[in-house]
Amino acid sequence: MSSFEAVRNEFAGKWKALLEAGGGGGGACGLSLSDPEQHAAGCDSDNDDYDNDSMTNSQLWFRGVRPSKFRHVYGLPTRKECCYTDISVVRSGNDGNFCAINPTFLAIVADTTFVVIPINQTGRIDFQCCKVIGHTGQILDLKWNPFDDNMIASASDDCTIKLWKIPEGGLTSNLTECSTELVGHKRKVLHIEWHPTASNVLISAGFDHLICVWDVSNAEKPLMNVINCHVDMIYSLAISRDGSLIATTSKDKKLRVIEPRSGIVVSEGICHLGTKCSKAVFLDNDRILTTGFSRHSDRQFAVWNQHDLKKPLVQEVIDSSSGVVTPYFDYDTRMIYLAGKGDGNIRYYELVDEPPYVYYLNQFLSGQPQKALGFMPKRGVNVTQCEVFRFYKLHATGNICEPISMIVPRKSTLFQNDLYPDTLADIPAIGAKEWFQGRNVQPILRSMKTGESILDTTNQKTRTESKFVTNHHTNSKHNVLNNHHGNLNGNSNNNHNHSNTNGTTMNGGYTNGGNMTPLTNGKNNKENELDNRKFDNNTKKFAFLSQPTIPDYRPQAVTNIIEKSQKTSTNQSTKFHQLQAIFGQHQTANHKDIANLQNNLLSSSRNSSRNSSLENINLLNSENELRKAFNKQAEEIKSLRKSLNNSEKRVRELEVEVKRLQLHQKH
Repeated sequence: MSSFEAVRNEFAGKWKALLEAGGGGGGACGLSLSDPEQHAAGCDSDNDDYDNDSMTNSQLWFRGVRPSKFRHVYGLPTRKECCYTDISVVRSGNDGNFCAINPTFLAIVADTTFVVIPINQTGRIDFQCCKVIGHTGQILDLKWNPFDDNMIASASDDCTIKLWKIPEGGLTSNLTECSTELVGHKRKVLHIEWHPTASNVLISAGFDHLICVWDVSNAEKPLMNVINCHVDMIYSLAISRDGSLIATTSKDKKLRVIEPRSGIVVSEGICHLGTKCSKAVFLDNDRILTTGFSRHSDRQFAVWNQHDLKKPLVQEVIDSSSGVVTPYFDYDTRMIYLAGKGDGNIRYYELVDEPPYVYYLNQFLSGQPQKALGFMPKRGVNVTQCEVFRFYKLHATGNICEPISMIVPRKSTLFQNDLYPDTLADIPAIGAKEWFQGRNVQPILRSMKTGESILDTTNQKTRTESKFVTNHHTNSKHNVLNNHHGNLNGNSNNNHNHSNTNGTTMNGGYTNGGNMTPLTNGKNNKENELDNRKFDNNTKKFAFLSQPTIPDYRPQAVTNIIEKSQKTSTNQSTKFHQLQAIFGQHQTANHKDIANLQNNLLSSSRNSSRNSSLENINLLNSENELRKAFNKQAEEIKSLRKSLNNSEKRVRELEVEVKRLQLHQKH
């Protein structure tokens, strides 16, 4: 071991000296590898397309493997019977979004129409299935409303955007009448995006180099703003998490960050030197990721600071293929997925806050090339299988849509808190009118474990909210212990879950009146339940401890004899024990027990008809039928409980919405 340590120390010393000298190990630019930013800057000055993978790999090799809980994420394809087959997929060569998914429906473009399929209706899709028909040109983009699973927007080559209301349960006939038609673009509409926090706000980009901001709830004048800052074709449109900024890439090789209400260009810069299509997506912490091509047609991605687009934070070459790469970012896991059109693989990376900002994890490999990809919102993934993302892949060859699950390999089927932080809820944070007046808020989040919407307080926690929590706990305990409604700060509480303190409305209303901060019932009810449970447990514990303990010094044999003598023959031959003996796992029943049980049933049903007695005998003689009936009843009970929970959840959501609307009317 001493010789091994000596060799290792000698090698480490030589390697350190080589790095400090910046000679042969310094890379193509002759710079020191100990400073990755200096290395990247020097290489960018000499060659914009320099790939510093060798630097990153050498550093990783020297420092060891970087720990990450997403290092072993893998893609799980779906069996053919669980895919959507025989679908009339569009054959266009555009790079539009031909597939849109939410937890209820799957929509796929078929030229000038699109099909809407319930998400659980897998297998072969009839070619004569019901479609949405209304556009006179090819559909170029589809997007579901994030706050309404039954509303979808479609952008078309006929210069219009149409909103469609899908009925509950899916289409039963062709849908030809749209709920709203938006007319404002002079040429075909390429991209549409729903606002992530404000309701009824839609942003679109067209081939006429214009960006339009719509208020779809305004029937008279839905077009609120037109942004005319592009001089060439717009390649992509992205919107930030709070909806305060949008990012576009265009044919003039520029990346622009724009404030959508005023149309002001916040920052602008050259992103990729290639002439092919480039894409952009917002990351967290004021960063943007773009994918595009170098001047030598190599595919690459870059990470930018959205306030300074003069120089990328990091830029790396992916490969030399020709397909356009589309990025997908998961805010919850901070993973970036890069999928190229015509590729059979999906690469995924992990985002960090320090250089090199992006770490390569792995890739999903498939022999079938993809024409387009859609992804399920995070509230629709399967948490019991540790699924962190789900793609829906349209095959380039064959009319197949295949779900692909990205899974973290863990043995436990329990809920994993570290994999599923609170995600976006399907409840808008503000209305369209407030957003157009200049207000920006963070989106409302929901728990991935319970499904209840909660308040996002990551950016700021007001004093009113903290006062609400304190007063609510005090009132809850006061009501439990004294069984009457408490009175705090001179305001009487008419309900256990409602309390008014200094003009602040609780339980699903808004705090501070003008701030309009929504609070939900789920948190209040949960706190009340915890307080009640704690109080009941303490009561039972003290009652148990107050009882005197009487020791039993009798020998165990005598105790067993007395207990056995207390059991009567009737208790020993109950129907439950006989049934357990007949239909138990060991099945060691005697014919005598079966005959006795049949006689008991016949004697108990003398007043009933002869047919009912015969049915009882047949059921007893048929073990399989009895087990089937038991399983059927268990399934019915399970389904009833599920429907009851869903109805209660819906009632709570409706109560919150009613109170929100009432307060909104008052203000």
